[in-house]
Parts: sequence; structure tokens; C-alpha cells
Amino acid sequence: MRRRHLLACLPSAGLLGLMAAGLSGCGFALRTPPKFAFATIYAGVAPNSQLGVELKRNLAAAGGVTLVTDAKAQNKADVILDILQELREKVVVGVNASGQVREFELRLRLRFRLRTPQGRELISDTEMVQQRTLSFNETVVLAKEAEEQLLYRNMQSDIVQQLMRRLAAVRHITTAPD
Repeated sequence: MRRRHLLACLPSAGLLGLMAAGLSGCGFALRTPPKFAFATIYAGVAPNSQLGVELKRNLAAAGGVTLVTDAKAQNKADVILDILQELREKVVVGVNASGQVREFELRLRLRFRLRTPQGRELISDTEMVQQRTLSFNETVVLAKEAEEQLLYRNMQSDIVQQLMRRLAAVRHITTAPD
């Protein structure tokens, strides 16, 4: 009875203030664009790479960093992101008794490194892998192909977000060679 009376007495603005104070104490904060330790970056990605297009879009949208796209001007950038390998794999992981495929594992691999134009490695050769399982049924092949493309796009977005966080984690850049 006392609690009910207490809550009825609190004005709605006071209740909202208490809820806001509770959220601020838990560490909740909206996601902000990453802050990079460099002002310009050259991303050496293949021109037909879907992952490269999404990466360039995310770098441009992040703000605070200029994306150098001309390969001849890469030495003018503060850092160079080398995409060493981008690989999509589709592996059979399940078959039925008659040998028909029932399950695939989709993988997206990205190997990269980050270096200064002088050759100093900021992030050494690193590989990131995303994988998803895809069930298969030959009666709905078109739907499964669409699902496969959706899963690859989802893995691609995950890898780009991870890469953006790793680039933002770089703190010290010196332009002098080692």
C-alpha cells in the first residue's frame, strides 16, 4: 500500500528523471563514430570488392578521416591499409543417406595489415573470419541462394565493423622510419 501511494505521488517528470539517472549510472551510451589517430588513409582494395566498397563507405561516413582513393597518392596518406586477401568459401558439412547436400558452411576471410608509407607496421598481418551455417533443400534453391547472399552481406558488415574498431584502436603513429 505504501509503495503504491508513493508512486502515485511522484509526478511523471520525476519518474522519468529517476529512470534517466538509472540509465546514466549503468554506462549506457549511444554508439559514436570511431576516432582515428590518423587524418588520411589509403585503402588498397580491389575495385570490384563488395567488402571494399562497404569499408570505403564506412570510412567516409566516420568523419575525421580522409580516404585517399588514388593509388599514386598513397604515399601522401598517414596510413596504408593493405587488403592481402578477401575470400568467400562454401563448404559442404552435411549430407543425407543418399549423398545429397543438406548443410553448407559459409565463410568470409579477410587478411589485412596497416602500415605507414615508410613501411612501419601498425597492425601486422591479421586474419578475420566470419562463418555461418546454411541448411539446403533442393526444392527451394532460389530462396536458399537469396539466403546465402544475405548471410554473406551480414558477415561482410560484421567484418567491416570489426576492422573499423581495430583501426580506431591504433593510437600512436610516427612518420619516421624505424
